[in-house]
Amino acid sequence: MRKIVLMAQVSLDGFIEGPDRDIDWHRDDDELHRHMNDVLRPMGGFLSGRVTHELMAGHWPTADADPATPAPVAEFAEIWRSKPKYVYSRTLQSADWNTTVVRDVVPEEVAALKAAPGGDLTLSGADLAASFLRQDLVDAYRIYVHPVRIGRGTPLFPTLDHRPAPLRLTDTHTFGNGVVLLRHERA
Repeated sequence: MRKIVLMAQVSLDGFIEGPDRDIDWHRDDDELHRHMNDVLRPMGGFLSGRVTHELMAGHWPTADADPATPAPVAEFAEIWRSKPKYVYSRTLQSADWNTTVVRDVVPEEVAALKAAPGGDLTLSGADLAASFLRQDLVDAYRIYVHPVRIGRGTPLFPTLDHRPAPLRLTDTHTFGNGVVLLRHERA
């Protein structure tokens, strides 16, 4: 059965973006980008909220059109275009690029996605992640901690009203740029 894997790049103080959706503090470089490509290539699809999907759809469909585009970036553009995408939105009527619009996070529908053939499903976006976390639908975490404090913005993890979910650390990796990957799964 496939897993729902929450993937996020966060500041050391836990924010996924600054107050104006700013992510220029990300320390993306070729090493990190190649790693992301290697992780995302076998995934079965991308689950995202409308805002994240629109940001991705505004850039990645043609990101490899410029011959000067770095190879890892061009490779990700192809990965993104080819993967099934599920965008959770109550307002979006349709979406291009192999995308299915889903209205609400319904546990039975998520279970059906997990039971379908293919690789794990990557989850992104703070609001959508909060919905999945509130319903205990996240199986694994890949959190990329960037060595910067931004002080305010959108936190990755929401305040939850239930007991802590025990996790098991399965891997760590430090990249040359100082970003640290923390991988966890349900205990």
